[in-house]
Amino acid sequence: MIKMHFMKKITVILLLFLPSISLFSQQETRNFGTMQVHAGGAITGFGNFTNTSGAALVNNGSLYVKGTLTNDQASMAAGTGTLFLNGTSAQSVAGSAFFRTYNLNTDNTAGITLNNDLRITGAHTFTNGLIATSATPNYLVYEAGSSHAGSNDSRHVTGWVKKIGSENFVFPVGDNTYGRSAAISNLSASSEINCHYYTPTQNIFSLQSPIVHVKANEYWQINRISGGTAQITLNWDHSKVTMDNELISDITVAYNTGGNWTDAIGSASGNVTTTGTVVSNSVNTFGAFTIGYKAYPVPVKLLSFTGERMSGVTLLHWITENEQNTDRFEVQRSYMATSAFVTIGSRGGRNSGSRELYDFSDPSAFQGIAYYRLKTIDKDGGFSYSRIIAVMENDINNQRFIVLNPVRTAITVFNKTMQEGPFDYTLYTAAGQLILKGTVNMGSNGSAVLPLPPQTAGGVYILDISNQNVKFNQKILVQ
Repeated sequence: MIKMHFMKKITVILLLFLPSISLFSQQETRNFGTMQVHAGGAITGFGNFTNTSGAALVNNGSLYVKGTLTNDQASMAAGTGTLFLNGTSAQSVAGSAFFRTYNLNTDNTAGITLNNDLRITGAHTFTNGLIATSATPNYLVYEAGSSHAGSNDSRHVTGWVKKIGSENFVFPVGDNTYGRSAAISNLSASSEINCHYYTPTQNIFSLQSPIVHVKANEYWQINRISGGTAQITLNWDHSKVTMDNELISDITVAYNTGGNWTDAIGSASGNVTTTGTVVSNSVNTFGAFTIGYKAYPVPVKLLSFTGERMSGVTLLHWITENEQNTDRFEVQRSYMATSAFVTIGSRGGRNSGSRELYDFSDPSAFQGIAYYRLKTIDKDGGFSYSRIIAVMENDINNQRFIVLNPVRTAITVFNKTMQEGPFDYTLYTAAGQLILKGTVNMGSNGSAVLPLPPQTAGGVYILDISNQNVKFNQKILVQ
């Protein structure tokens, strides 16, 4: 091992048949001559490295660069070796000509920016860090027969990727948070295709039948520069980018043509609560692609919402189905169904896609009746309300009257109080709408029949009976 220590600019004129070399350079290294790293050899420790226009660089071994890599050599040979970009601060690739390597290993948690094309003819290993491309644009280029491995949320390309050739290929693209790949397959000819991942989706209301809705939070720009047809494979991961609650049979690939999102006739598999993929038919029109839907998202189904008062505590229960994209359920209460509701607590949405049971306890004291409802809030800010339910405080003396329950056309009430005379009565829906109102005379241990209005809808109602000394409330079930 030959070790070379440099503090100034380094000029390399000729480097042939050398063993492995470790350089410790804090300045720029420039190659003006013929530089060749042979199989089994390695040059490590380059800071900034420039391969000038008059130079000839061939890497058949291992070349390590920790700083800016600049190439001005036209028609650079790929060699058979590996380029390692393994700096500890942000790196870039620059120059007037693209840099070409056989294998590539990117290992920089601070990130790498391509201000020039970087072309791979062999295998690319994502070890650490994101790769960004400039807005020119520049590309990470995978030539025919090349491949990559190791991409994930923390190591992928946040800009443009180019693929040349006819083999199936997965574009290792994403944003600064998640890797969100797209794939091409069954190419009819050798092609040159570029891909970039974007958020959010553009022109989501420009739709062509049978598309009625598209995934609004992500899309892939897939441009064909040359070549034939291909199938496009997109994917979803609900834990990363929220997926709409759709039937698998209604999911397709949509592409934007003529300003409208159009069906590419996709076939989907997976689970909208977790992960899945959708594959298009062969397409000859390229551009923006996203996941499309041939039916509107299935809303959360609230199967039941009930409440009961026990020992001074209101116990609320609700059951959901098809729960997706739900951020939370807010529990709201009012002491008059027609007055404003206030939020008294919440439960986070579970979004399992299966049937879910939720519970909530309200220990607040009240007299008479309290009204409750649920506000279901989606992750995108949309919301909806449940029906209103009424809960009565158990402290009311409910034994002063006996009401036959359930009822059909009339309410029969037995007076068990020691008082007689006129009693006022009202009947409200659970939402607080007045249905019936009047006065009835009852004797002690007497009874009364209160006819219901014609065609009273079935459901739960609240009956109030009172005079200056007695107050009585009870739920009535009309069948």
